[in-house]
Amino acid sequence: MDWGLQNRLSRIIKPKTGRTVMLAVDHGYFQGPTTGLQQPGKTIKPLIPYADSLMLTRGVLRNCIDPGIDTPIVLRVSGGTSVLKELSNEGLMTCVEEAIRLNVAAITLSIFVGGEYERQTLLALGQLADEGNKYGIPVLAVTAVGREMARDARYLGLACRIAAELGAHFVKTYYCDDFEKVVEGCPVPLVIAGGKKLAEREALQMAYNAVSRGASGVDMGRNIFQSDSPVGMIKAVRAIVQRNMSVDEAYKIYEDTKTKKATALA
Repeated sequence: MDWGLQNRLSRIIKPKTGRTVMLAVDHGYFQGPTTGLQQPGKTIKPLIPYADSLMLTRGVLRNCIDPGIDTPIVLRVSGGTSVLKELSNEGLMTCVEEAIRLNVAAITLSIFVGGEYERQTLLALGQLADEGNKYGIPVLAVTAVGREMARDARYLGLACRIAAELGAHFVKTYYCDDFEKVVEGCPVPLVIAGGKKLAEREALQMAYNAVSRGASGVDMGRNIFQSDSPVGMIKAVRAIVQRNMSVDEAYKIYEDTKTKKATALA
């Protein structure tokens, strides 16, 4: 791994802790105006100080994010389908030259292991890994899961290992029982997806369990921006991931932040 690529990756996964808090706000590329992200700029702005990186599309980056921020960008470069169609029928939508123009820290795409279009998404990963290595930009592979796929250690372990074998520099996957087996079988760092909206304490417990079992951090979206206190939630997640706080301690940060905002608005 060359210096430039290592440098970019170290901006996302902090060397002092070996962990990261990524904020996923790329949902609109297939879901449209997702609840909580109807106005992306307004939603994202107060969360930026607490995120180690932002995962988003070039459209949102160009139109909704202040170019003056120093938060690393993980750019979504795959797409081509919506929730109305078969999601695994994705392709690469953004070239690496565009990523360079946007000065991003990493590029990302989804792979659909076991999906109808598995092969084309895996070939796209191989192509993107070649381009990323050529220009020193790390690639994040997202192990997207279809409705038919079980989110268990056997399946996720398979998907994550394939992603690493094909050249991904780090992988985003789901938390599951026996998650340590998924970590053991994947030679690159893993970050967990937040997935569907959970109760705040439940989401914090998932983050705690994941990093305790070897995850290099989280890439949460809906469990932060759909919370009744998004800033409180991302601060709480950060407390767990980067400061090794307990779930109870982190939940208190969330509650205190929520209460302070309510008091200020009263």
